[in-house]
Amino acid sequence: MNRTPVDSSALRSVGYDAARRVLELEFTAGGVYAYLAVPGRVHRELMAAGSHGRYFVREIRDRYDWRRLR
Repeated sequence: MNRTPVDSSALRSVGYDAARRVLELEFTAGGVYAYLAVPGRVHRELMAAGSHGRYFVREIRDRYDWRRLR
């Protein structure tokens, strides 16, 4: 999956596969995680957020199943 670099102290890059509804996040602390069954709206809002890290904590973390990719 192609990820887009973001200007964030928490996230390094963000990718989204609309067909599979998978949100892929690369964290600055290391690690890439896939979040499953994420609506496209959440990806769009994450990319538009003033703070990607705050949006992640409020709207993604603990709301979607995830798996570590590497």
